[in-house]
Amino acid sequence: MTERGEKRVRRDADHFAVGPSALSWDGDTLVIDIAEISAPLPYPVRGTVRVRPEMIGTTAFALDPEARHRWHPVAPRARVEVEMTHPDVRWSGDGYFDSNFGDEPLEAGFDDWHWARAHLKTDVAVLYEGRRRNGAPFDLALKFDRQGRWHDVAPPPRVVLPRTRWLVPRATRADPGSVPTVAKTWIDAPFYARSALDTRLFGESVRAVHESLSLGRFRSPVVQSMLPYRMPRAFW
Repeated sequence: MTERGEKRVRRDADHFAVGPSALSWDGDTLVIDIAEISAPLPYPVRGTVRVRPEMIGTTAFALDPEARHRWHPVAPRARVEVEMTHPDVRWSGDGYFDSNFGDEPLEAGFDDWHWARAHLKTDVAVLYEGRRRNGAPFDLALKFDRQGRWHDVAPPPRVVLPRTRWLVPRATRADPGSVPTVAKTWIDAPFYARSALDTRLFGESVRAVHESLSLGRFRSPVVQSMLPYRMPRAFW
């Protein structure tokens, strides 16, 4: 995740590249070629990720009344194959692919959000909620069927999760009477956490992927001063 200048960005209808890393679409698979150097310890990160959508979402959702921020669940359900050479890692399983985009930085529009996705027996459930910069709340609760069609559903009750080691607040939604637990936290950063939850949604026991993002923390000068050590900038 190296920040690079606009001269290192190339794109057309089926291909997008930033520096030596690139994404390409071969008709039924998104191929992600990774060629980076890690930070803060500089070791190579090389490999390929293949995302094969089982459904395609055609709708982008506005996250604010002016539609300055949009969220597009491109592939709510997919099969993913990871083949890394550095480090030597192989993995395959169920996955998901989405995109956030807009007309201003995320930290200009939001203070925080919580997001979760779970594969149900037939559908995919996605829960999205947060607080805009002006203090107004927003929330989405959606189900996607096998054809990628979506419909709104009533969000389950809100449940507060334990804070992270960096004390980032976390919350989710779960069926009444159930108690979600954090099975594992993959990323624990000063302003962001991504975790696996064991929970119950819409009558099914599921393993959900969950994230909490604190953009108030992200705006902090202290956090901003730490970012270059995790996301270096290359000016070539």
